Amino acid sequence: MTFELVVTCADGLEGALQQELAQMGLADVRRARGAMLVTASLEQAYRICLWSRVASRVLLPLFTAAGTTPEALYAEAASFTWGNVLDARGTIAVRATAARGVKVHTQYLALKLKDAVVDHCRQYLGVRPDVDPERPDVPLHVHALADGFSVSLDLSGDSLHKRGYRVAMTEAPLKETLAAALLLQAGWPSSQFAALLDPMCGSGTFLIEAAWMAADIAPGLQRNYFGFTGWKAHQPGLWEQVLEEARQRRTAGLAGGLPKIFGYDADAEALLATERNAKAAGVPGLIALEQRELHALRRPAGLDAGAKGLMICNPPYGERLGEKSATRELYRALGRLTSAALPGWQACVLGADVQHVDALGYGHRATERLHNGAIVVYARHGDIPAMSPQGVMRFEEAEGEIPEEAQAFANRLRKNLKVAQKRAEAGQVFCYRVYDADMPEFNLAVDVYESVLHVQEYAPPKTVDPEKAEARFKLALLAIRHVFGLRRENVFIKVRSRQKGNQQYEKQGSQGRFLEVREGDARLLVNLTDYLDTGLFLDHRPLRLRIAQEAKGKHFLNLFAYTGVASLHAALGGAESTTTVDLSPTYLDWARRNFALNGLAEANHFFEQADCMRWLKDCEYEFDLMFIDPPTFSNSKRTTDVFDVQRDHVQLIRLAMRLLRDGGTLYFSNNFRKFRLDVEALDEFSIEDISRETIGFDFERNPGIHRCWMIRHRK
Repeated sequence: MTFELVVTCADGLEGALQQELAQMGLADVRRARGAMLVTASLEQAYRICLWSRVASRVLLPLFTAAGTTPEALYAEAASFTWGNVLDARGTIAVRATAARGVKVHTQYLALKLKDAVVDHCRQYLGVRPDVDPERPDVPLHVHALADGFSVSLDLSGDSLHKRGYRVAMTEAPLKETLAAALLLQAGWPSSQFAALLDPMCGSGTFLIEAAWMAADIAPGLQRNYFGFTGWKAHQPGLWEQVLEEARQRRTAGLAGGLPKIFGYDADAEALLATERNAKAAGVPGLIALEQRELHALRRPAGLDAGAKGLMICNPPYGERLGEKSATRELYRALGRLTSAALPGWQACVLGADVQHVDALGYGHRATERLHNGAIVVYARHGDIPAMSPQGVMRFEEAEGEIPEEAQAFANRLRKNLKVAQKRAEAGQVFCYRVYDADMPEFNLAVDVYESVLHVQEYAPPKTVDPEKAEARFKLALLAIRHVFGLRRENVFIKVRSRQKGNQQYEKQGSQGRFLEVREGDARLLVNLTDYLDTGLFLDHRPLRLRIAQEAKGKHFLNLFAYTGVASLHAALGGAESTTTVDLSPTYLDWARRNFALNGLAEANHFFEQADCMRWLKDCEYEFDLMFIDPPTFSNSKRTTDVFDVQRDHVQLIRLAMRLLRDGGTLYFSNNFRKFRLDVEALDEFSIEDISRETIGFDFERNPGIHRCWMIRHRK
């Protein structure tokens, strides 16, 4: 005897389900939207319920009802011979759904079908079934179509993604059926894969599904409830045979040689959840777990030198990430870090936006549009390329001549560039200053950002003829492009006039173009078009690198943090935690993006939008390492307080030192030329001027670019 079944799945998984059913030996399989129509024996129906890793439900259609009203459904259902399907002394439950575009009250529809079953049994069988919404003997399903209704017995009883091992959860877990489908699409398990790695494993869904697939464990083997057990046609003996075969296959699978499965996560709680779930799934010994942030991604230990594997991952794509704007940077980090650690591996990565998976930079195999519950997601299957190491950019002068009036300026540029480029290469410095108003008649600054230039013209005094100033600036730009050998689009220009208050932080444009650059171990986003400053103060590079060297195991505080670059260096240097405080939500968002770009989770890194003075007064935490680089003057619209660094720096430092642990260090920096640190008022602290140590090679011609002090508690 055969049955016509409807095997449902999430949208987009039809192909994987069709392939799976064919591998089970089902020959008559027809594809529909979100389902497969299957002709199967009772034994095959049992096997689908027990073995399908992709299916959501297995439905046995009982009858159809013409019409579009719940009353039409009731009339047809009340005349159906329910005694052939269920024991009227048992329990039922009804689940109702509707096709897309069909407007119907599904709860009322379920109620009408329940009433019809109850009324029929009472009238013809003399007894009525009870309702059990949790675990009914016979679960029924009604689906509303445009011109009628389809009523089925739900053989699965509950969604088949519920495997029985999820005893611990993390935020936004991945559905088990989706995880299994992605693994199948990637070709797992296969002899080509010596290992599988999930570098952001969460509660371990990919890992457990992969282990079960490799060990030939039926996904329904741990379920203790199916919808067919109360069905009149159920054959317990045949079902027990199918179960026993699955048990034997599990025993044999666990005894065989299996590929290695690794899971990393930055969150200790997530790893604990994975450990508990793996134990519940019976595969704790197959999965090796390690607490590791994405930025510290490494090739798993114990693999042969040439062994390749599958990297599969469900990053926090917006819904789980604190700031959706940082999501693209996280995917860029994942692509870059896997290219360095896992070249030649195959990859499968989920994202909520196709642009996110595009940012991975993998060799493209396929892209699938799928659903994780109600959320639309994109799965990118690809090959991880090897990372090409890139050194410091060497600029080569263009051919041709430049006007005589610009020759002196060009000669100075050549001289500066030759020295700066040599020192940049020696120190692996990718962003540095080449020229800073060395010649009074060419009053501008030229900064290198990897392979492009940022040119700032200092606004000339009113005594200079504007037309002459403009002509001279055009000559300067001509010489700059010639000496560096760059096209016009690779030279970004700004006019820098004297700023007041927070004007230096105000937006100048809206191109939204961000460039990724390197500094030490960090990757940073700079904006060369929209703001007067780029998001990276080049003069503080030596101090930031010093902080990175001193941060290991410490709690770091960054006040007036701007785009959080010092915090980023501390985090990459191994800080136990970082706290980044700034009044601007724009710059805090920028800081979050910088963290994401480096594969740093926010679990131990905190971003506080607040007035720094007020925040210090309220803070109750202590820190081991601090960096404070306040503005000269601030009168932001977001606070009624007015900050003046000369007037308020003593109070600022005392408030900060209140939170500094014994043996800790506060670095206080300022770029106000007239600033004088009130050493006498701060006599209770040990203060050392380290300005000279914090000036890089590119600012040696301008050592007054900033002042910096190291402040500690006296012993």
